[in-house]
Amino acid sequence: MADFAGGGTAPVHPDLGLLFDLSPLPSLLLSPSWRITRASARFLEEWNSSPEACVGQELLAFVQNQLSPSPVHLKFLTTAIDDAIALRAERTSMLINTRRSVSWRARVIPYFKGDELLAIVTEWQKNLSTDDEVQPGLSTDEAFRILVQAVKDYAIFLLDTTGHIATWNTGAELLKGYRRDEIVGKHFSVFYGKEDLDIKKPEMELEICMRDGRVEDEGWRYRKDGSRFWANVVITAVYKNGVHVGFGKVTRDLTERKSAESRLIAAYEESEKLKSDFLANMSHEIRTPMHGMLSACALLLDTGLSSRQRDIVGIMDESGQVLLQVINDILDYSKLASGSFSIHSDIVGITSIVTSVLRSVQTTLPPSVHFEMFLAPDLPRSVQGDPLRYRQILHNIVGNAAKFTEKGSIRVRAGVQREDHDSYIIMTEVTDTGIGIREAAAASLFTPFTQFDATTTKQYKGTGLGLSIAKSLAELMGGSIGYRPNPERHGSIFWFTARFKKIKSLEQIQDWKSRLVRKGGTILAMPEADVVSLRQKLAEVAPIKSLLLVEDNVINQKVMLGLLRSLGFKNTALASNGSEAVNMVRSKPAAYDIVLMDINMPIMDGHQASKAIREADIRVPIIAMTAYALKGDRERCLEHGMNDYIPKPVDKKYLIKVLAKWLLQMKDYRKIFDEQMNKLRSYESLTPGAKGHVADRLQKLSLTVQGEEGEGGGAATPSDRSVENKDQSDSHGAQSSDDTINVVKPTSQEENQHTSSVVSSPRFEPLLPPVQLEMLDSTQDIGLMVTGDIAPNA
Repeated sequence: MADFAGGGTAPVHPDLGLLFDLSPLPSLLLSPSWRITRASARFLEEWNSSPEACVGQELLAFVQNQLSPSPVHLKFLTTAIDDAIALRAERTSMLINTRRSVSWRARVIPYFKGDELLAIVTEWQKNLSTDDEVQPGLSTDEAFRILVQAVKDYAIFLLDTTGHIATWNTGAELLKGYRRDEIVGKHFSVFYGKEDLDIKKPEMELEICMRDGRVEDEGWRYRKDGSRFWANVVITAVYKNGVHVGFGKVTRDLTERKSAESRLIAAYEESEKLKSDFLANMSHEIRTPMHGMLSACALLLDTGLSSRQRDIVGIMDESGQVLLQVINDILDYSKLASGSFSIHSDIVGITSIVTSVLRSVQTTLPPSVHFEMFLAPDLPRSVQGDPLRYRQILHNIVGNAAKFTEKGSIRVRAGVQREDHDSYIIMTEVTDTGIGIREAAAASLFTPFTQFDATTTKQYKGTGLGLSIAKSLAELMGGSIGYRPNPERHGSIFWFTARFKKIKSLEQIQDWKSRLVRKGGTILAMPEADVVSLRQKLAEVAPIKSLLLVEDNVINQKVMLGLLRSLGFKNTALASNGSEAVNMVRSKPAAYDIVLMDINMPIMDGHQASKAIREADIRVPIIAMTAYALKGDRERCLEHGMNDYIPKPVDKKYLIKVLAKWLLQMKDYRKIFDEQMNKLRSYESLTPGAKGHVADRLQKLSLTVQGEEGEGGGAATPSDRSVENKDQSDSHGAQSSDDTINVVKPTSQEENQHTSSVVSSPRFEPLLPPVQLEMLDSTQDIGLMVTGDIAPNA
């Protein structure tokens, strides 16, 4: 080529298109819209394609058709092109695998004129890397260092053997806020809070890491600016040629996950609360009218009815009982599913429970079905466990057997499966000759809401919850439950086991009762009394007893008054809300023997009313009578000063037992008051000033009580009250809440105060100053507790 400056010929410019075609690298020329405009000969050869097949094609569609990469691998290519255009620099994609197991990398080179993108060149390289080199001139160690340095989502750095920071990557700088020159050389404990530093947590983590090779932790870590984040930290011991050279530390920011978990937990707790509130409300709203219906049926059955009328009322009563059982099943399942079901410890008589269940179910059997009961000779007479839940499981299984057996027999066996030094495993088995269960349905017998006959023509009704509840209860009692076909004839065999503690001596029973009383509880397990006999005894004392019924529902007022009259109670006062009840009780503090208290009422509910009565130091037994029947409702009633609990719909037999317990077995609260006053009068070791203070208070209290009873129309004084069945009361013990009483007197302002709607908490003057009270309680046990913050001069 001649010299241009010397006047020779002009230089010959090579054809750029020809140079592109002859490129030794497989190359593609793309338009700014990523459409293929030219392909090199080497590219067509390597990719086994032709100009007609690729030119004019959109790049991603062409690569997808040729290589069939996964979406992730195709993303590698788009990321490399986007980064190259954004940075106006060459970028190389990560490996993209083909369906022929050949990997490619795309080197992307954008061409700009000013701010205008003219074209994009992609050079495709087969993956020829080895273990030693990633690409020419770049070692594996160097590539790994670059990779770690470029990671932005994780803080990855090395510590020396003493815990000082030796390296710092981009992710660490972004997460913790320190530049490399600010943090390298400092101890990694700089990221921990005061609480962790006080317990030397950083040092402990390194010790554990040296012992186990690795330690992982989650907790709060702190940034340079003092803000904190929830971190997942992994520390790994690093060795080189068997020598410990430091630690590798990887930190991840999980603050968003922690916040999401907190929100999820809060939402779950809120949903559980809403569900509990809904169940409680539905239970109340359903049980309230059912109480009126079933109680009215019970009253109607006690009247003179014709046989046809009695049959109709019996149908109504039976249907109501079935509906009540469905509601109870749903509530039980809800409690079991939420884990809020608890097992109680009591004395259990297996024989008496089995006999009682069979007796109660026998009335529902047709004449063609009979019961058989076999109790093993080694069956213990008494054990310790939960009698109510054992009865519930057995009643469910026996009830199912009765429902599905039309002829033949139902056999119940009970015996000890095995025992150890402290407990028995008792096996109870129920065999029937009923319709049996299909093999396909047996696997789902204990699944909630599952019925082996779910067709619209099914003969036997139910919720499908009974066996599921029985299974959960058996497991809570340390046992299991199962089914097998009856091998002798058509029918089924259901069995369950439960663990019971051994009762080794009579003293153990007494100790158990004492512990229960010391905890403030009452022994709920009453002997199976003859309800008829109990009713007769109750009828003897009912005419001289005064009850207060607190109920806002008009229908329930009518049926409860009728129910109480049928039991012989002639003196029953009525209050329509808690405020009225408090006024009536406070105006005549010794007039009522029992208060039957509804909970959900307008103006003032039963809890507030009970609390106000107790604050007035009136110890009349208060029995909650409510449609709230979920777990915790009974305990909530007791916490507010009530003594017992009757769920609605009120079962007449259960009502008789509770009334008999408090009117026949428990000591009269008014006599306890008299005893405490006598002890106080006879106390002689007080200082002269304290004696004068006591005498003054006793005189005022005596005048107040006499005046109140004078207004009450001749109500008997506490000392004139007799206590029925004294022997029984001595054996069962008085209420634990009466072991100590508050002796108080209302101020003159309260005596003239008339409350119209809501009763406010009254202010009382103490009978003794606190200093003398402390001396009283520490020198002699007279069962007196005086509260107050005013200390008169002694």
